[in-house]
Amino acid sequence: MERLALQLLGGAMKTLIVAVILSSAALVTIDPGAAYARSRPVHQFLELAMAPNGAKLASVEGNSPLSGGYPVVRELVVRNTSTGRAVRVSLPCGHVRQCWPSALAWSPGGKRLAFALRRPGSHDRTIYTVAADGRHLHKILAFPGTVETLRFGPGGALAMLAVKGATKEVGATEPGAAQTGDLSGPTPEQRIAVYDHGTLHFVSPAGMWVYQYQWLPDGRGFIGTAAPGNGDDNWWIAKLYRFDRTSRAARVIFTPPDRRHQIADPVVSPDGKTVAFISGLMSDFISTGGDIWTVGTGGGVGRDITPKMKASALSLGFECDGQLRVLLLRGAAHQIVDLDPAQAVATPKLIWQGMETIYGPEGGAAAACPTALTATVRQSFTHAPEIAVGRIGHWHDLTHVNSTLSAPLQARNVTWTNDGYDIQGWLLLPQHMPSGKLPLITEVHGGPAAASVPRYVEPGTMRALLKRGYAVFLPNPRGSFGQGEIFASANVRDLGHGDLRDILAGIDQVEKIAPVDDQRLGIMGGSYGGFMTMWAVTQTNRFKAGVAAAGISDWTSYYGENGIDQWMIPYFGASVYDDPKVYERSSPIHFIKNVHTPVFAYVGADDIECPAPQTMEFWHALHDLGVPTSYAIYPGEGHGLRDPAHIADAKRRTLAWFARYLKN
Repeated sequence: MERLALQLLGGAMKTLIVAVILSSAALVTIDPGAAYARSRPVHQFLELAMAPNGAKLASVEGNSPLSGGYPVVRELVVRNTSTGRAVRVSLPCGHVRQCWPSALAWSPGGKRLAFALRRPGSHDRTIYTVAADGRHLHKILAFPGTVETLRFGPGGALAMLAVKGATKEVGATEPGAAQTGDLSGPTPEQRIAVYDHGTLHFVSPAGMWVYQYQWLPDGRGFIGTAAPGNGDDNWWIAKLYRFDRTSRAARVIFTPPDRRHQIADPVVSPDGKTVAFISGLMSDFISTGGDIWTVGTGGGVGRDITPKMKASALSLGFECDGQLRVLLLRGAAHQIVDLDPAQAVATPKLIWQGMETIYGPEGGAAAACPTALTATVRQSFTHAPEIAVGRIGHWHDLTHVNSTLSAPLQARNVTWTNDGYDIQGWLLLPQHMPSGKLPLITEVHGGPAAASVPRYVEPGTMRALLKRGYAVFLPNPRGSFGQGEIFASANVRDLGHGDLRDILAGIDQVEKIAPVDDQRLGIMGGSYGGFMTMWAVTQTNRFKAGVAAAGISDWTSYYGENGIDQWMIPYFGASVYDDPKVYERSSPIHFIKNVHTPVFAYVGADDIECPAPQTMEFWHALHDLGVPTSYAIYPGEGHGLRDPAHIADAKRRTLAWFARYLKN
């Protein structure tokens, strides 16, 4: 479609229905040069990799579009960790500069950096190496498919996760492949491959999708999480394997004890004897949280060494001395702790904590083992991301590219209790408070196994709401990370019910501490937050407007439409065919006649996590019932918008929707 198709549908006079099918060509009306001249973009750091000797730090980075989202132009930068001097690697991108580096990996001696390169729109990769000074770029492999997670082995061989003949990018959040033709053939497979002496060999068995892996210290094999069959769907039933490099055999060394335990982030101890990993109830491959488990690299009995921990482990990394470095979310704070993996029940030793968010590849930081030097990306609600280096807890900024930026807002940590749970969230207020009471937008995070944490509020919908005099509430109700596995699993077989009660109680608490107008409450969210928006307006009339992104209106039909139905079994306890009642109990469509709240909904046309028919079904019901509604479907988008023009369009529509129904 080459033009914007806007259809105003009939109905009662009180009903506004706008059905929008959008095309990229119709939406690209923004002049990036003119927009950038009016406002500074936020510089984002997407990947970090520290050289083994700590002398150099490589990063993938770029400016976000002013509408928000991932950088369209991405650069590979190598910095001296002592001086901060940066060298931008000259990439073979052509005049459009549209190629994206990823999967950074330093050679064992730190003399060369390997990375993968792709052009947006292509599912193929080319692997290059470059010298530590950013010069002498060398192409080593053109691969007809996707390549992820490059890792050098002890002898200098380069391992990777490769999908030959990929028809889509890796991950269920990426736009799905075209669902046409004979779809009953074999599914794609992501295998461990090793490039050595000019030849690429596949190591893991065919028919299996490997999600994460690490070399064994002797270089003879790998430890990884994997499952046979569909890679998008089967992460929730993955097991821990040992892969032999020579025989290509795969042997299970740990099976989760039940369906409520997913496994993620396996790391191997320096002596090669122990694997540590995170296990718990997780709703998404890219959103990790749980307890810390260990098992021998040869197999055996797995042990939860942090049982009943009132925190969620987010990332792990072994240190030189065999201690385990862990990034935790504990309530409102991120923490880095050390613990002894040999203990039956480990006692975490606090190294650092802060009301900010940090990012690093292993345990919250990229590390150079012999020097104890680490690097991380730090940010908060008001401070834009910067790379910091130093010993853990004694970092100093290596970059200052965002130093002149600040978000004009006040952030408050809010706590309350409900149904016996201690709950936490964040309240964001305009920096300069207007007189009178403020309308409040509650934004519910996705997941449900995730959390709202302090991330810089870049130019986008949230900042625009604050600028327009709204308050924004970011609750972490039951089912969220940050308070341990009991809390994270408290919404099992109860999706939408207890967590909505937690959110409403949180709004009550916000109204006690801030000048919020209870008659002007709005709700929004994406993914599970989109479901919660659709669900909330069927359960209460307290919200006067809602915006649902990639929501779920009917769990029964959703079970057969989505590409990741394995995640549902741990949360519902059974398939929809075995226990349909539990699915109906949490489906907004079964309570749709209760809705009086105007709702705008939008979704990506190629979303396989929360397919577009779920949004259309919800819109159709409100349309027939005479409730003000509109919806938009964005072409070429998966789970979450990426095209800057689409992001800008959704922002404009969201702001207009709330202005129509919440502003005096």
